[in-house]
Amino acid sequence: MTLRLHNFFRSSTSVRLRAALNLKGLAYDYVPYVLRDGETRTESYLAMNPAGLVPVLEREDGATMTQSLAIIEWLDETHPEPALLPPDADGKARVRSLAYMIACEIHPLNNLRVLQYLGSAFGADEAAQKAWFVHWVETTFDALETRLATEAGTGRYCHGDTPTLADLCGDDGVAHDHACPFCHKLPTAPSCEHVAMVTPAVLHADVPKGDHLIRGHQHIAGASQPRAPPQAV
Repeated sequence: MTLRLHNFFRSSTSVRLRAALNLKGLAYDYVPYVLRDGETRTESYLAMNPAGLVPVLEREDGATMTQSLAIIEWLDETHPEPALLPPDADGKARVRSLAYMIACEIHPLNNLRVLQYLGSAFGADEAAQKAWFVHWVETTFDALETRLATEAGTGRYCHGDTPTLADLCGDDGVAHDHACPFCHKLPTAPSCEHVAMVTPAVLHADVPKGDHLIRGHQHIAGASQPRAPPQAV
């Protein structure tokens, strides 16, 4: 059995995990779900992840893993080349700090279930949801850009001259913010380019054409021909 990735093509957490698999050159079966259709709320999916969220990585031994950051660090330990975390403690801490700015300060506030709850519980219309979304994106990206522009650890990528966990999270953040219909105002400082410099195979993260239309799964060879960039919900 090969790795099976249960994911949604517009999900930023799915994007960063696909990017990690691509960088590691790992083949996997791509199993698509549509969040708005409730496909991750079925009994079979909730048996894999009771939270009903994507992604889920089903391993060769049949075990399932959830939470993209935890999965990526597991991949880095079990498939160490190329490394996504620096070897030194200070470097690891900086990379995790940059990655968590996106993964922990933007995504939990702006994902689909939060926006839906703002509407259903508090009557937030589309304009209010947009203002909420843009506020948290700009707040975090302003700080992220300042760090990338001023800290000595920044190189060609967020940390040094090779992609790390910070680039995977930053890259899905950039793709998310450029594509999301709620977000039209983006940071424009040149340092934002540090976040978007990951190779095309990672940026595109192997989204099968029309994956929201197919059912079943598709086998993906790691770092294969890139396709159109994903849009985020």
